[in-house]
Amino acid sequence: MTTAPTTETDESPQAVAPSPKRGLWSPLRPLVLRLHFYAGVLVAPFLLVAATTGFLYAASFQAEKILYSHEMTVPVGDEKLPISEQVTAARKAHPEGTVSAVRPSPKDDETTRVMLSGVPGIEETHTLAVFVDPYTAKVRGSLEQYGSTGALPLRTWIDEFHANLQLGQNGRLYSELAASWLWVIAGGGLVLWFSRRRTQRKIRGTTGRRRTLGLHGTVGVWAALGFFFLAATGLTWSTYAGAHIDELRTSLHQATPAISSAAGGEHSGHDSAAAEGDVEHGVGLDKVLASARAEGLGDPVEIVPPADAESGYVVRQVQRSWPTKQDAVAVDPSNGEVTDTVRFADYPVLAKLTRWGIDAHTGVLFGLANQLVLMALALSLILLILWGYRMWWQRGRASSFGRPIPRGAWQHVPAYILVPLMAAIAVLGYYVPLLGIPLAAFIAVDIALGEIAHHRGKRTYATAKRPS
Repeated sequence: MTTAPTTETDESPQAVAPSPKRGLWSPLRPLVLRLHFYAGVLVAPFLLVAATTGFLYAASFQAEKILYSHEMTVPVGDEKLPISEQVTAARKAHPEGTVSAVRPSPKDDETTRVMLSGVPGIEETHTLAVFVDPYTAKVRGSLEQYGSTGALPLRTWIDEFHANLQLGQNGRLYSELAASWLWVIAGGGLVLWFSRRRTQRKIRGTTGRRRTLGLHGTVGVWAALGFFFLAATGLTWSTYAGAHIDELRTSLHQATPAISSAAGGEHSGHDSAAAEGDVEHGVGLDKVLASARAEGLGDPVEIVPPADAESGYVVRQVQRSWPTKQDAVAVDPSNGEVTDTVRFADYPVLAKLTRWGIDAHTGVLFGLANQLVLMALALSLILLILWGYRMWWQRGRASSFGRPIPRGAWQHVPAYILVPLMAAIAVLGYYVPLLGIPLAAFIAVDIALGEIAHHRGKRTYATAKRPS
């Protein structure tokens, strides 16, 4: 299967045979064609799942607002109560667990979220979000929440299925495999499409496989840039490639700055009743929030209580839509003074690009417009996969799947091109192992099958020539 254009001339085995006069592209084209075809066929099921769940995830932002409107929104009142009173009301309704974070009402018609960790029945990596009316301190409900974007049950389920098929850490390999190969398939398709003569790219007036090819190629060309972006940003937080990207950023001094929550002052570590999750430790939430406001941290913000007696509060902005608000301050619980500040404006360039890339990939950077673009890309990928399989079927004259692209294309690539190409693939495979390992396995199997077929052909020929 393919996610970007293939070519109609891939039916001809003569495409593999070298011509007397040819440029650099002539020996490479059959190799790109074979890689595009087989990579598409083998990776298509993973891409289809990723595209379908990605479409649903992009739509889930708006669905979440409708489904959980009672918990998320309130009638606008006269004046919001102090955040400490709202948290007290939440704790009376839900005394279980500990307070891990508080998100004060960011808008006049939105509730305050009090997040509780260690609640029985809630996954360890999730929290229980208690929704409080900021004007009356009435609890409007509670829902399981996941992630820094505050995903509620519907979006959480779709997000985890998209990321790991609900299989945990091991399931993340599927999405990394899809992201690793998406740009390769799309790039190969682009090269093949633009190598065709202009007259062979048209759709109007064509039928059968040629029309399917035209649709496949045209949509693939328009969507290719989006596929490159999704692949690159998806790899930034993948298991293996993501780790290599983090190492590279760190070595270039481009890692995301971290706020220091160590409490300062002579009374640090000696405050009474200081314990993990003690949200009213020291000067309390109201003073902490006021100190953060004085440093210019506007809504939406999240307040994280001290982790222990040696730590302070951390208040950070959590707006990932444009313009991004990601400033953070640490506040000493003994006196309410700010002890550390991290400004998003001071982030290294790669840290900013990573933040923006991930947020655009997840549909939060530009809100609804961002989500509509993601849905369009996901739908395009689904159509490209279906058209790709249809072309394969049509190669078999609509009665069965067609024969594969002839092997041995790599044998016709000159050494001065093949050697640097293989070296580049080896380096890329190291940093993106779920691209490099499958590609190495494919090449090894392809060579082995070619040798087996070659020896069988020699034996058959020898038998046919032997006199009876």
